[in-house]
Amino acid sequence: MKERLIVILLLFLSNSGFTQTVEAINELHHRLAIATDDTSKINQQAYLCLLYRLGNTDSSLFYGEQALAAARKINYVQGEILALSFMGITLVQMGNLPKALETSFKSIELAKENGLGNYSGALNAIGEVYIVLKDFPKALKYLQEQKSMCEADGNIESLAYAKKDLAIVFEEMNQLDSAMFYDEQAMKDFKKIDREEPQVYEIWGNIKMKTGNKAEALAFYKKSLQVSLKNNERRSSSSAYIKLASYFKEILQPDSAIYYAQKGLEQSILISQKKTIQEAASLLSLLYEPTDIKTSLQYLKISGVYKDSLFGANSLQAIQTLVNQSEEHQKQIEDAKINYRNQLKQYGLLAVLAIVLIIAFILYRNNSEKQKANKVLQTTLSDLKSAQQQLIQSEKMASLGELTAGIAHEIQNPLNFVNNFADVNRELLSELKEEVNKGDLEEVKAITDDVIENSEKILHHGKRADAIVRGMLQHSRTSSGQKEPTDINSLCDEYLRLSYHGLRAKDKSFNATLKTDFDNSIGVLNIIPQEIGRVIMNLLTNAFYAVNEKKQSHSTGYDPIVSISTKSFRDRVEIKIADNGNGISQNIIDKIFQPFFTTKPTGQGTGLGLSLAYDIVRAHGGELRVETLSAEPPVQMPNEKVITGTTFIISLPVI
Repeated sequence: MKERLIVILLLFLSNSGFTQTVEAINELHHRLAIATDDTSKINQQAYLCLLYRLGNTDSSLFYGEQALAAARKINYVQGEILALSFMGITLVQMGNLPKALETSFKSIELAKENGLGNYSGALNAIGEVYIVLKDFPKALKYLQEQKSMCEADGNIESLAYAKKDLAIVFEEMNQLDSAMFYDEQAMKDFKKIDREEPQVYEIWGNIKMKTGNKAEALAFYKKSLQVSLKNNERRSSSSAYIKLASYFKEILQPDSAIYYAQKGLEQSILISQKKTIQEAASLLSLLYEPTDIKTSLQYLKISGVYKDSLFGANSLQAIQTLVNQSEEHQKQIEDAKINYRNQLKQYGLLAVLAIVLIIAFILYRNNSEKQKANKVLQTTLSDLKSAQQQLIQSEKMASLGELTAGIAHEIQNPLNFVNNFADVNRELLSELKEEVNKGDLEEVKAITDDVIENSEKILHHGKRADAIVRGMLQHSRTSSGQKEPTDINSLCDEYLRLSYHGLRAKDKSFNATLKTDFDNSIGVLNIIPQEIGRVIMNLLTNAFYAVNEKKQSHSTGYDPIVSISTKSFRDRVEIKIADNGNGISQNIIDKIFQPFFTTKPTGQGTGLGLSLAYDIVRAHGGELRVETLSAEPPVQMPNEKVITGTTFIISLPVI
């Protein structure tokens, strides 16, 4: 069916000869011909794969497969990683999204297994797959990782492409300020490597269209096409033609729109670029619909075939399978690391136990030397007390870490705005100097207004950051041990956000629904805010741990929920922290406030958090208790779901 539609389509297109960036390709072929060792040949073949994708995808895959086979033959892992990464980029362009993901995941897997870091091309390919699928959060994840990797190793070319694709993602998400920022950054990086990239102009055109500046949009689209044709890049020229067609359709010039759409379709077919084939065919179907319904239907069929090839159930199922396999593989690697660390800890404990047994044996044999034995025991007791203090300090530092992560997340947002607008002002001031020298007062005034507006934004976001810092200092200052009037509702709300962002800073994939229900009649309570804050932070951290643990064992149908509420009574105030996790088993409920008792895996908890929280609340004359419902044994009515969860209740006296 697909082949018949292609034959029909070619009746509407004119043939054209194949063109390429001849100088660059000839240079690579020359290097390949004079290479004296296998690794150099493989590198040249891999880069021929990357360059040929711009105008001849068949040749691109041919050289990629040659490089891959040769690298595997001599066990040249770096060459294999490079070939797989570049083939992944070509396969994305051709619309073979499952194969693109497969090769890219394999490239990353090889790099990590062999301790190699050069897999930015694979990250770019995966990011572009998710751009095509319009899964922009995942696209951002992989492109940001590529950007960080390139900044670390100084790979300017790959960094430029990462920023360009980040601009595409933000433009698609209608976050135009971020899109402009990254597009400008990409353009600067491309200039550093003496390359004029057509797509940066296309992105500017899209931004101008969305902001209503159609004349400027047309100029940028034409500039993108001009550079594409000059560079002999069908990959970019096909997209530029389609953007021009969409522009002329928008301003009701169908003849021009049809001309550019057909040119875009022709260029797309020559490089087997499914995404732009589908876009051009869909656009032509709409353009022909008012005047030639038969031709419109033919293009609609072509669009449908390529849409199904890109986004059909089989393709999406294959993609999901690959993603699941990759995630499972990464989980296995992490589990293996955890098991290895646990084994080391077990060996350490066995060694300690052996030492203790030896000491006991020596003490037994030297029972007559009671004085010496007493000194040894006193030393051991002192060490145990020191170890206990260290564990308590470790628990406090863990709480501090959660708090710090939350503060960092809160303050990062306004700081990003300050940095971005400061960078824009620097460039505007450079332009201002040029316009002053030219004597163009109108442009000077316009640039000055922009600088003033940006400075106001910097001031606004700087004040936001200042307010956050002052609020955090208020709650994190060294405790005097003295009680003071404290807004309980504000304290609970603040530590809820900080603990949640602290966990999110360590695990970006974690999400939970947060619920609050504060009694506004409470007012202030006479407490030591730092101590009660530590209790709230500890209980919230445990709640998030519980729902995250349950989420990992439930692939669907479970919504993690953590809630905090306050209630005023005649002689006390109650703070309730609840989660819908797995609950606490009844056979251990009486032990949870005991020092060093923990249900977490080895190395993830000291068992002092709840014990410290219990002591702090008791020191305030209050009470800490727990209510829980676990699934063992199940408590449910017929045909109803098992409801589980835990609620900690802090009861503080009103003094």
